[in-house]
Amino acid sequence: MKQKKVNKNNFSIIIEARMSSSRLPGKVMLPLNNIPSIHYLINRISCVKNVEDIIVATTTNTNDDILVNYLKKNKIKYFRGSEDNVLERVLKTAIKFNVKNIVQITGDCPLIDPRLVSQTLNTYIFNNADYVSNSTIRTYPDGMDIAIFSTKSLKEVSLLTQNKNDLEHVTLYYKKNYKKYKTINIMAPSEHHLPDLGLTLDEISDYKLISKIVKKLHSNKSPFSLDDILKFLNTNKSIRNINKKVKRKKVKL
Repeated sequence: MKQKKVNKNNFSIIIEARMSSSRLPGKVMLPLNNIPSIHYLINRISCVKNVEDIIVATTTNTNDDILVNYLKKNKIKYFRGSEDNVLERVLKTAIKFNVKNIVQITGDCPLIDPRLVSQTLNTYIFNNADYVSNSTIRTYPDGMDIAIFSTKSLKEVSLLTQNKNDLEHVTLYYKKNYKKYKTINIMAPSEHHLPDLGLTLDEISDYKLISKIVKKLHSNKSPFSLDDILKFLNTNKSIRNINKKVKRKKVKL
């Protein structure tokens, strides 16, 4: 199989983020290690190779002015688009910054392991795939979600659907129409197979858990891994249980 040619302009990470979360408003600006969680996420994934840019795709809602002002101040690239049509927002972000392939991450995943981002990226490259994700079938903990697809294919999707759920959840159309595309779902190895573990920032109890993880594991040398997180939680059951009552929203295919 012919391998895709890789150069640094091929891939950019686009992070979907906004202040108007219904369950935890302003969560992307909650502090982790003395910086907003969105910046903490950006710092963690900045070591991923073969990525040209990290761009925040936020909204034109005035509530997001606080976020945008912070991004401007810290020279972080961003684009403002539709709040409800997230597919359009991500697509316009990609077009604005001339992104060929989109590495999609959401702003409520500040603990995402950059090693998993690299794994997903390599799977996309070496399998000549149209869509690669590690959460189409959830096996990894919630909060480790990554998807990669081309801007060209997202343009096609934008013309094929006006379904509200498809527009709100950027990659849903790929998942529902997997026979149209070469899709790959990366399954977690047994030691990471914890689909019911919540490491995403949805509610205040998630923030309490994530804060404790960051306080314990943060290092200025290199980002801590999912293995580090699981080792810490396995030896601190009371901390692991902080957010066990949180019910995660599930999107039906």
